[in-house]
Amino acid sequence: MKPDWDSLGEKYEKSKKVLIGDCDCTGSCEKTCKRFGVEGYPTIKYFNPPDTEGESYEGGRSLKELKKFTKTLGPGCSVGTWENCSEKQKAELQPYLDMPAEELAGKVKSTQEEIEAAQKSHDELLKSLQSQFEQSEKSLKELKDSLQPTLKLMKAAIKKPAEPKEPKDEV
Repeated sequence: MKPDWDSLGEKYEKSKKVLIGDCDCTGSCEKTCKRFGVEGYPTIKYFNPPDTEGESYEGGRSLKELKKFTKTLGPGCSVGTWENCSEKQKAELQPYLDMPAEELAGKVKSTQEEIEAAQKSHDELLKSLQSQFEQSEKSLKELKDSLQPTLKLMKAAIKKPAEPKEPKDEV
C-alpha cells in the first residue's frame, strides 16, 4: 500500500485543498494517533472541513480506489457551510439547529460518553480474551511437550500387520 499512498501524495503535492500525509504511531506521531483513535496499521483518516475529528476510511487501498475516493472529498455539511448541504442533509440537521444550545451540548456529551463507555467495555473484553487465549495456548504447549514423546514411543511400538503372502504359482 505504501507505494500507492506515496503516489497519491505526489499527485496532490501542490494541491491547496487536499493534504496527503502519514504518521508513524510508534514514533513522533504517537500523541496524534492517540488523539484520533488510531490503533492499527494501516489506518486511513480523512477530514472534510469543518470536521476536526476525522473519519476512518474503510475503502479500497489501491491507487485507483484512493484517487476515486479523494475526488469525493470536500467541505462537509454544517451550519457554517449550509450551502454545501443537500436537502436531505438539511432535514437531518434541522432538529439539532432548533434545539437549545445547552440541550444540544448535553446530548453531544452524553453521546460521547456512551461511545467511550462502549469502547472501554470493548477494550476490557479484548484484554480478557487475549489473556484467556494466551493461557490456553500455554496450556496446550505444555500438554503437547509432555505427551509428544510418549505418543512418539507408542506409535513406534505399533506392529504393522504382515502383508499377506501371495500363493506361489509353481508347477
